Amino acid sequence: MKKDIEFPKSENVFLAAIPQWNDDFQEDSWYVYLINQTNEDLEMALIVSRAYGMINNEQRKTGTFRHAFDKIAANSQTKIELLENNVLQLNNEFSVTYFLNGKLFDKKFVFKTNTINKKALRNIAETNLKGVLLK
Repeated sequence: MKKDIEFPKSENVFLAAIPQWNDDFQEDSWYVYLINQTNEDLEMALIVSRAYGMINNEQRKTGTFRHAFDKIAANSQTKIELLENNVLQLNNEFSVTYFLNGKLFDKKFVFKTNTINKKALRNIAETNLKGVLLK
């Protein structure tokens, strides 16, 4: 029965949007990182992303992107995806699924419309990164 299934809470695994120089575009671009602040490796991590929302009173959405990683090391950061500037005005949703200590974890992160911006930059604890963090 569904009531018998354990759904552990994902802790110490975050997403952050980090601005970095992009040689191809010759400007700062935003990259999404998965931050593993656990003391264990994440195994078989799968990240599914999409963006959606309204632009000029018209519903817009992007395609769905999938990223898979065999292992994400303990206390590390992994670059996931480039966010083009034109999708920052949409909700950017990331579903993160991974195994940790033999248990399956799943968490949804959403960068709300226009929350990824230079004014929202903060130091990210336990890392040398500065960005927009979702817990």
